[in-house]
Amino acid sequence: MTPVDVLVIGAGQAGLSAAYHLRRRGFSPVDEAAAGATFAVLDANAAPGGAWQHRWESLRMGTVNGIHELPGHPVPPADPAGASRDVLPAYFAEYEEMFDLRVRRPVSVRAVRRAGGERLVVETSEGAGTEGAGSEGQWAARYVVNATGTWTQPFVPRFPGQERFRGRQLHVADYVSAEAFAGQRVIVVGAGISAVQLLEEISHVAETVWMTRREPEWTDAAFDESARIAAIAGVEERVSRGLPPGSVISVTGMHWTPWALAARERGVLVRHPMFASIEEDGVRMADGSFVAADAILWATGFRPALRHLAPLRLRTPEGGIRASHGRAIDEPRLFLLGYGPSASTVGANRAGRDAVRAIVAEMTAARDAA
Repeated sequence: MTPVDVLVIGAGQAGLSAAYHLRRRGFSPVDEAAAGATFAVLDANAAPGGAWQHRWESLRMGTVNGIHELPGHPVPPADPAGASRDVLPAYFAEYEEMFDLRVRRPVSVRAVRRAGGERLVVETSEGAGTEGAGSEGQWAARYVVNATGTWTQPFVPRFPGQERFRGRQLHVADYVSAEAFAGQRVIVVGAGISAVQLLEEISHVAETVWMTRREPEWTDAAFDESARIAAIAGVEERVSRGLPPGSVISVTGMHWTPWALAARERGVLVRHPMFASIEEDGVRMADGSFVAADAILWATGFRPALRHLAPLRLRTPEGGIRASHGRAIDEPRLFLLGYGPSASTVGANRAGRDAVRAIVAEMTAARDAA
């Protein structure tokens, strides 16, 4: 079992932010022969880039939503036509090397447990294609900074007859490009940014039908600092009560992005109510009418990737984890970055910084009291 002061799980925006601030505060990689506090970063991906390396092929730097630089190193200038899944992973890789973060990958975290004493036990397994593939390991961490994001947990709601559909069903996480749907009729399900962006894209090569549970609340208001603070406060309040975080869009409404305006101008941004069931060749609406379809694209969001935390028994009956300012209320040795109010890229940066501040303050106080 390897002892470490801070173990960071995940090397996306939040995880790298935390690692950067640990470095700035004098923490050393656990494999470095140096006295003082230690840290390590584990990542399940085989390469740097977090979720960006898995985004769809047609997502370009000029249209990508939510880019924010990592602390201490700006995003280099990039061609707006460049694919985000090429540009941003290269930026992450450069960042890891620049600050010598020594991310260990691919390493999957299987479980985080309490084992008595002052540390959490983290059980891991090495990924395929690495030296010692399939081997298992254990860490004893004073603090765990969980930054596993949501990309590995796509959410698809269940509908009667779903397994009978003879066409193609896929989630945004599986989407590659619009060309796969050329000449087809595609039902796009979802009310978020990705749904509208892909609706507009696919509609150039296919017939599209857009369906959501509720009519999106469109707003022309600028998403300024006061709106951002209000949105974060709303999500923070839910998380502190142990409720599922919900989306920031549910608080702020949908803004008129360039692709939303383009879809509206071309007459494809027409919202239909959700269907009641799925049949072999399409969907059945609540009024009994039938809509034929060759494919259903589920742009229905993601859930936090937290299964490895199950042994800690932190889930509330409502399905969330009680947290305040990025810290689990019922397990203060655990920080949850990218969960709830810190789910945005700028929020993840700040959460990484704040988590390290709290850890340093507590370790300093413990040392002074010893």
